[in-house]
Amino acid sequence: MAKKNSGDHEEPQVPDDAEGLADAEGTEAPVEGASGSAADADELTVDDILGASQNADAAAEDAVLADLESQLLNDLKRLQAEYANYRRRTEEQREIEIERAQGAVAKGLLPVLDDLDRAEKHGDLEEGTPFAAIAEKLRGVAERMGLSTYGASGEIFDPQQHEAIFQAPTPGITEPTILEVVETGYRLGSVELRPAKVVVAVPADPSTGSGAPG
Repeated sequence: MAKKNSGDHEEPQVPDDAEGLADAEGTEAPVEGASGSAADADELTVDDILGASQNADAAAEDAVLADLESQLLNDLKRLQAEYANYRRRTEEQREIEIERAQGAVAKGLLPVLDDLDRAEKHGDLEEGTPFAAIAEKLRGVAERMGLSTYGASGEIFDPQQHEAIFQAPTPGITEPTILEVVETGYRLGSVELRPAKVVVAVPADPSTGSGAPG
């Protein structure tokens, strides 16, 4: 066997199993990269989740929730309508009660106002007298309360507003007309406190000379 010179350099020998290990390690790196890419591909974004098609159970659950939401909305609308009607009825009832209370007070003034009207007809309310000043103040209070009068001579007789205490056949009259107001009618707003008591001129019957039947 020939001896190798000491000056010759020997190539390091790599064992076969080491080369296999290197090959194996060299092939593992790409595998690790490939598995990482697959993991990234498996991750879902928010858009993917929102855009994904729903299964039958999820769709049925959404339908139930939508129906429940619709029922709740209808119930809320119904409650709002009932509350609005309640408020309206309450306000109307409140206004009626106020008118009744005011009417009770105003009715107490009617006899006094009647006395003032009679005194004025007899000439007892001369301008500048204390009595006339008091009458003016009382009428002002009644007016501020909303008290108004109706019924005047010459108006057409209306049985819904006027109370006829006497009928006077009058030539030339074609329809019942107020001839004289005996007692003034009063209203408080839209509430009638007392009808006007009047004498009514009715058409005369030329054949009998008597008035029209009452």
